[in-house]
Amino acid sequence: MQNHEAIGSIETFGLVYILEAADAMGKAADVEIVGYENVASGYISVIVKGDVAACKAAVEAGVHAVEAMGADVYSSVVIASPHKDLEKIIARYALKELLPDGQ
Repeated sequence: MQNHEAIGSIETFGLVYILEAADAMGKAADVEIVGYENVASGYISVIVKGDVAACKAAVEAGVHAVEAMGADVYSSVVIASPHKDLEKIIARYALKELLPDGQ
């Protein structure tokens, strides 16, 4: 995971809620917001990476932020020491892939 010990993710319903979650996650801990995925029917996930404690704190903050808005978190996870092949999946959803020339 390129010098990162963990990845964390939250899934909820709706862009507004996932933006609130991502904001809370980035403010709560020293994590990098990797990207997001908008799947069928409005379910959206956000992915962060950093050290294990930071990912745990970020995911907890994101879950709290979504629930404070009255929405449901459908799933959340922190994966410590992710298998190197998970990078292939995560790279697909990286925000840098959405920018011109991979900026």
